[in-house]
Amino acid sequence: MDIVPVDLGSRSYEVRIGRGLIDRAGAEIAPLLRRKRVSIITDENVADTQLPRLIAALEAEGVEATSLALPAGEATKSWPHLAHATEWLLEQKVERRDVVVALGGGVIGDLAGFAASILRRGVRFVQIPTSLLAQVDSSVGGKTGINTTQGKNLVGAFHQPSLVLADIDALQSLPRREFLSGYGEVVKYGLLGDAAFFGWLEANGPALTDPALCQRAVLRSVQMKAEIVARDETEEGDRALLNLGHTFCHALEKATGYSERLLHGEGVAIGCVLALELSQRLGLLPQEAPSRLRAHLRAMGMKVDLTDIPGELPSAEALLALMGQDKKVIDGKLRFILARDIGEAFISSDVPADAVIATLKG
Repeated sequence: MDIVPVDLGSRSYEVRIGRGLIDRAGAEIAPLLRRKRVSIITDENVADTQLPRLIAALEAEGVEATSLALPAGEATKSWPHLAHATEWLLEQKVERRDVVVALGGGVIGDLAGFAASILRRGVRFVQIPTSLLAQVDSSVGGKTGINTTQGKNLVGAFHQPSLVLADIDALQSLPRREFLSGYGEVVKYGLLGDAAFFGWLEANGPALTDPALCQRAVLRSVQMKAEIVARDETEEGDRALLNLGHTFCHALEKATGYSERLLHGEGVAIGCVLALELSQRLGLLPQEAPSRLRAHLRAMGMKVDLTDIPGELPSAEALLALMGQDKKVIDGKLRFILARDIGEAFISSDVPADAVIATLKG
């Protein structure tokens, strides 16, 4: 098992990464409990594949568990499901000293974490991410929230977990498309700050079905995120680098109705390509860098271009307008994460709209 500390003073915690962690979750979680009971929020798909293992592990340590399974999919990150989850936790008589467990991908982690943040003005929670995307990104750093009609993740809170258990074995049951969606976030880490890691991914990405290689990729991703979060917990500076590709991605997700047409990690991958192409258009980036990223994503079998998204998309001008609701807007100006090379990303608030539109038009 690899352990990555997230150093946030009194709110520090560990991300534990390894195989079989769900089967040992009772022993991992029990030291956090003041009374031996937890309430688990999951989704219907994960409830079928992972929930029985978790409940058995908790019961083996004498921990009583209740569970709520919500519908799977991005649409669950909504007011109605947040209300349902919060009311259910109150029905379970969850107290401020208790622990809520989020068992699932990024949707469940974000929703359950937000519910925990507002329940009784804040209760502790444990993340058990079961998707690659959640293990390398959304389970770490304390961002929780839901989507609204105005955009993605516009309502939420910073609420750090007490523990993260990333079980590599849980990834074995993922559909190929969902696994590759998570890989979009893995690639992002190489692009934003570790060119050597990107090179390692080029060599080993197609073989990440091997648990040892997959654990190494998760470990490096989590190390990078933990370092950035420790420096800038609430995204006042460096943490914005983690949004590489996301300004484009969130507009595309909104345009496709947060549907199966475009999974989040697919949007991140396309957004990273667009961010590098925008950087090249602005004269910041060598021409070969976007081509290198495209070639790697194609080799992985991933979506690369806007034309890879099924159905018709809004115009480039309309997509730019959707970006105006993004959380990264400051004083009415969009912030983009651009790059001077692979592994050398930076934050810019001075990007001409016509360059963005030209990039979207290709």
